[in-house]
Amino acid sequence: MAKEELLTLDGQIEEILPDGRFAGRLENDHRIIAYTAGKMRRYRIRSVVGDRVIVEMTPYDLDKGRIIFRERTPGAGPAVRGGGNRR
Repeated sequence: MAKEELLTLDGQIEEILPDGRFAGRLENDHRIIAYTAGKMRRYRIRSVVGDRVIVEMTPYDLDKGRIIFRERTPGAGPAVRGGGNRR
């Protein structure tokens, strides 16, 4: 069990970085580096610049976080599954 509870904050993606990382800005204008959570990576949930996200952070390091939820953008339509040649 963790000593401290995780902080959950709202933010927006500003830049896509290599290795599945993102530069973002929180509601309080604090800049962070965040990576996608395991379930988002597993189900291939894509994030692009301008997406509103929910970030989970530890109180020990306020410069890094984990993206746990991407809010749907209005007008994006339903997700389409690609049925290609995946193995």
